[in-house]
Amino acid sequence: MDWFYKFPHMDDEALRLLKRTIDDSFRAFTRAYGDAIGTVFSPLQQFLNAADRFMTQTPWPIITLIILVIAWFATRSARIVFGCLVTLLLIGYFDMWEDTMRTVSMIFVATVLSIAIGLPIGILMARSNRVQRIVNPILDVMQTMPSFVYLIPVVMLLGIGKVPGLIAVVIYAIPPMIRLTDLGIRLVDKDVLEAADAFGTSQSQKLFKVQLPLALPTIMAGINQTIMMALAMVVVASMIGVQGLGQPVLRAIANQYFTLGIFNGLAIVGIAIIFDRVTQAYGKRLQKHREASHD
Repeated sequence: MDWFYKFPHMDDEALRLLKRTIDDSFRAFTRAYGDAIGTVFSPLQQFLNAADRFMTQTPWPIITLIILVIAWFATRSARIVFGCLVTLLLIGYFDMWEDTMRTVSMIFVATVLSIAIGLPIGILMARSNRVQRIVNPILDVMQTMPSFVYLIPVVMLLGIGKVPGLIAVVIYAIPPMIRLTDLGIRLVDKDVLEAADAFGTSQSQKLFKVQLPLALPTIMAGINQTIMMALAMVVVASMIGVQGLGQPVLRAIANQYFTLGIFNGLAIVGIAIIFDRVTQAYGKRLQKHREASHD
């Protein structure tokens, strides 16, 4: 009766052969094309370095002022702007400014990439049910795969450094951007689309002048979720050389430095709250503007 308790599975030798074949094939691919792929990502490396230099080498009062101005124009809320100011001052006071700015530059570049890649895919999904059926299972896998797993292929292809970490962050963070772009466009009122067709608008005009503006609050929610997921991935990406707040947290875990881990963890929470409040408030403003124009 032993067979009744054991799940039927592939023969052990066949399973080892299959795993070895896949591993050897991937290693051969990385040896053959790793350098070429690294060259393709060199502009990304330059963009990331430029963002890093700007955030770390610009005097802190200027960076603080830029963030507060962005927060004000996005939210029109003195309370949120004051909260941003207090958070940034505390981060600087506890000597975490440079690591925080490195993390912010990584999140900024990851968010820009996620928007640049995710927005067109979301638009394609909204315009084609077939594309949606193909992409949705891929997004399901991306969202349920443990974050550590993303580090394995990028490290094998590109080694250790900022760019592999950035790619892992983007892969982990991009699904909400794609899903909510698709959802936002699909939720646009059919009567509005019929009115646009009646006025003789082309497909591109209908997309850029009707669908995307009306879907913008939902797309902003996607950007918000992408930023939150990117921040969650930063600590994991520090394992492969991504500088920022993740590395002190990793060092605190390895050496059991309680206060180092807590302080840098709170800095990550502070940055997450700033991004979350600003993007949410901007999304609500867009929603109110859309409802007002609808009335």
